[in-house]
Amino acid sequence: MRTNWIIVFSALAVTYSCKPKKIESDWNSGEANMAAYVAIGGSSTGGYMHDALTYEGQQNSLAAILGSQFEMVGGSPMVHPSVASSSIGWSLTGASVLELGFKTDCNGTTSLSPVRTGPTGDATILNNIYSATNRNFGVPFISSIRLNDAAYGDPSNGGHNPYFARMASSPSASMVSDLSARDMTFCSVQIGTDEVMDYARKGASTGSLVPASGPAGAGFDGSVQQIMDIIESKGAKAVVATIPDVMSAPYFTTIPFDGLDLDAESVETLNQIYNPIGINFVIGKNAFMIEDPDAGVFGVRQMVPGELILLNVPLDSVKCYKMGSVFPFRDEFILTNSEQQEIRAKTEEYNQVLVNMANSKGFAVVREDYFYKSISTGIVYNGVSLNAQFVSGGAYSLDGLRLNPRGNALLANEYIRAINKKYNARIPYADPIKYEGIVFP
Repeated sequence: MRTNWIIVFSALAVTYSCKPKKIESDWNSGEANMAAYVAIGGSSTGGYMHDALTYEGQQNSLAAILGSQFEMVGGSPMVHPSVASSSIGWSLTGASVLELGFKTDCNGTTSLSPVRTGPTGDATILNNIYSATNRNFGVPFISSIRLNDAAYGDPSNGGHNPYFARMASSPSASMVSDLSARDMTFCSVQIGTDEVMDYARKGASTGSLVPASGPAGAGFDGSVQQIMDIIESKGAKAVVATIPDVMSAPYFTTIPFDGLDLDAESVETLNQIYNPIGINFVIGKNAFMIEDPDAGVFGVRQMVPGELILLNVPLDSVKCYKMGSVFPFRDEFILTNSEQQEIRAKTEEYNQVLVNMANSKGFAVVREDYFYKSISTGIVYNGVSLNAQFVSGGAYSLDGLRLNPRGNALLANEYIRAINKKYNARIPYADPIKYEGIVFP
């Protein structure tokens, strides 16, 4: 049996250059005040990319890029809960950051692939480095209903978030309490994307998405309302981001549902197994097999167009050990059409909450959902093509879920566009070409 899909890698790496600091006379913040900019959000805000939190990621985060542009209109330098510049990073699973290298598969074929920079991640990142000057409250894997949870940053609590614990003022602090103690004149708010992404990246097989309506700690709107109220109480202004269709990311779109490429011998074997339940295979392309408890007495079926295979599927098991054929994919590795409908419907509900709440407070709205759609179809910036293809597309990091520095710069410009329009400002745009794409060995 052979399973073939080829990812064509194209060099798109450009070395990061220093951000300009010159202030032009026609640049201004309009009705906004960037003197004390505070960034609130998840992975993109905090700098989690290539499946880990690193110093480089923080310096190229959405918060860092926005902060750099805001400096040109009177903003102070962004302060991060910084990781050591020499660190190899730490992922939620304790692994080091990904880089593009060479990997040999179970067939002995060596090719370019994301690989870890070290055998384990840098656990010292988890040490608490609280500072009253920190203004980047970007917490990877942030959950809306845990924003006011006093146990969210307590390492002795099994359900804590280690990325918040490292920046929290105390083990009993919450995001809400620490934000309440911070001076702020302007905020970016990016809530909801990480929890939708986290649910989708697990194949919608673990947990559930929170209700759009409900009190703080139980519902999305009640929980986000607390953050909005804090910003308003400080007399600050803000830009609020909507949630994109996370399933447009290469993590979900790289492996085709019909990527099971069979020779005559494999066809004969599989037909002996599956013909009795009405499933037939042919030489060439076939849909993969998946577990589905609703698929009759045997609970297995072939995938159908539109269904997604996740990038965390163990490819060696697919290539050499008949996963996805003799042994159907488990639910954690796929998203059925019905699961996708559930995620998109909930995303739309959350977005309605975010837009309505921002409008009621007089805050700007940046439509991240529109931006990510444009990345999916492909854009050209200063002659450089960027799209959502894994690695070769040039916009996403190597985890296939989050943007790389160049992608973050493009996204930052959408924030700036929304701010300029809402607050009659003239904040200069970042130049994405000056930010790093994918580094090839």
